[in-house]
Order: sequence, then structure tokens, then C-alpha cells
Amino acid sequence: MCGRTSCHLPKDVLTRACAYQDRRGQQRLPEWRDPDKYCPSYNKSPQSNSPVLLSRLHFEKDADSSERIIAPMRWGLVPSWFKESDPSKLQFNTTNCRSDTIMEKRSFKVPLGKGRRCVVLADGFYEWQRCQGTNQRQPYFIYFPQIKTEKSGSTGAADSPENWEKVWDNWRLLTMAGIFDCWEPPEGGDVLYSYTIITVDSCKGLSDIHHRQARMPAILDGEEAVSKWLDFGEVSTQEALKLIQSTENITFHAVSSVVNNSRNNTPECLAPVDLVVKKELKASGSSQRMLQWLATKSPKKEDSKTPQKEESDVPQWSSQFLQKSSLPTKRGTAGLLEQWLKREKEEEPVAKRPYSQ
Repeated sequence: MCGRTSCHLPKDVLTRACAYQDRRGQQRLPEWRDPDKYCPSYNKSPQSNSPVLLSRLHFEKDADSSERIIAPMRWGLVPSWFKESDPSKLQFNTTNCRSDTIMEKRSFKVPLGKGRRCVVLADGFYEWQRCQGTNQRQPYFIYFPQIKTEKSGSTGAADSPENWEKVWDNWRLLTMAGIFDCWEPPEGGDVLYSYTIITVDSCKGLSDIHHRQARMPAILDGEEAVSKWLDFGEVSTQEALKLIQSTENITFHAVSSVVNNSRNNTPECLAPVDLVVKKELKASGSSQRMLQWLATKSPKKEDSKTPQKEESDVPQWSSQFLQKSSLPTKRGTAGLLEQWLKREKEEEPVAKRPYSQ
């Protein structure tokens, strides 16, 4: 299953990471709907708002279905037919939706039949491995392998379509297939948009973390898969469901137990750790990309009352930091991550330090 993710990019950076080509082959950036509801976080849990991509046709009757919108939605689908006034009173878990029963359950079959397909955006997701012989669980961060290019780390402004590709050649976001629905409170009020993440059988690459019957998110690997899943105006439900399958194109590394508590929202949630000595991993050949990625100033949680950061404060993400994880992670020499995290803690007010479980 998938029960915790990270998506901590500021809005403008997240927008550039989602640049795409429309049906006419024109470079475009998706437009935001309700952007103030988006709160970047290293540690997102169900019932929080996360950014999803969906077709503009869901909001505008005559729109091109290949054009995209980014909208923050509640994680945990609330069916349109739900009659209670409080969504939290829903008696069953809709955080995830099994691919093999998707057409059997009304909560998922109905919105899927209406074309309410979306793509859930994340840096990656977390999974926990049960430690043999104990009650403890070791968390891991799972994400797309990253490819370093000559342009990685570029920082230009997204001022024209020809620059968008140059601007975003950094961290590749994980794109997970989802279904969303629209629920209207019985007594009136704002429509609630919510989603569920589709899950499939876990891939072989995660066998060291998962037990044999575990599930993983249905990951849409590549722009073609993302486009087909979103374009409900041109791609039928039957065709779209062919995209829902397991992928081996992922990598992972162990992280600190700091992530266990969803109230903790710091870069430590993503930092690689050494499973032998249980401390932040020093820079090594396999983790240097992650260290470079985290070594820049981390984006703080966005607040409507706080002015947006200047362009120079946007984190410059590098790309590949792990080709393939091993268990345990190899130890290395002194690096940037420990120094950076120490500096962050020194700068941070005591009241805002992460709560430890």
C-alpha cells in the first residue's frame, strides 16, 4: 500500500516540474486551481492535501482534454454519494484502491466511469520494513531513478516555452495513478475534491522491503503514460486501465525513524541513513546525489500570510544520487548532509523543532 509521501517543492518549482506538451505539440505549464490549499511537506499522510494533475476538461466544458490543471486534493476519496455531513465519518478506508477490485467497488467504479482519473505528484513515497524478531519497522524512501545530464541544476526563469525544458532538468517527480471524486456537503458548502491512489502487486525490486503479498502504487512511468491516463476525453477507461501495472523502474534507500511521526516535517525525513550505525549517512558514491539535493536551503512550509521566496531561494535540485540501493547502505566519508542538518537545527526556533515519537 501507499500511506505516506513527500512533496515539498514550492508551487512555482512544482509547476515547472510538470511542464508538458499538449495535443498540438506545444510546450505548456499546467495551471493551478486553489493554489492556497497546497502546503509543501516532506511527510504527507492521508487526509492532508496533496497536488494532483487532471484534465482541464473536468472544469471547463469546451476545454481541450489534453490540457492540464494542478489542484490540491484531500488524500482519501470521499464518494459523491456519501450522505453524512462529516467526511471523517466514512466507515471504510479509501486511501488506496486495489487495481484488481477497482471495478467491483462503487466508491471507485463510479468516478472511474465518469473519467475522473488523476495523477498524484510526489518526490517519492515511504514504506516500512518489519524488522525480523522485533516489533520495530525500518522506513525507506522510494522514488524514480534519476539521470544526471549536463543541464542538471539549471536555474533559468520559466519565461518562455523554449526555456521550460532547460529550467526543469532536475528531480523527476513520481507520478502515481489515482481516481478522484467530488463530494458536496448535504447542508451546502464548498465542494470537496478528494482522491485515492491505485495500487498493484509489489515489484521484485521491493522484495527486500515488502512481504510477498504487499502492494505498491501504480506508477505511470513516462509522459505518454501520464497523458493517456489524464486524457479521458480521448482515452477510454478500458484503454487507460492497461496502464495500471507494476514497474521495476524505481530505487530506494533507508531513512530515519523521524518520518514515523507525521507531525515531523523536515529534510531528515528523506536523508539516507546507515542501517548499521543508525545515524545520518555520510556522503558516498551511492548517495552523493541525495546529499546535493538536500544540501540546498530547504523550502519552508508555504503560508498565505508569508511572502513567497525569491527565485534565488528556490532549491536547485540535482538528479541521480542512487543508482540502486543495497541493504544495508554502504558507509562513506564525511559529507554535506550532517553539517547542513546541524546548521538547520541551530537556525530553527526551539518551538519548531521536530517532535520525536
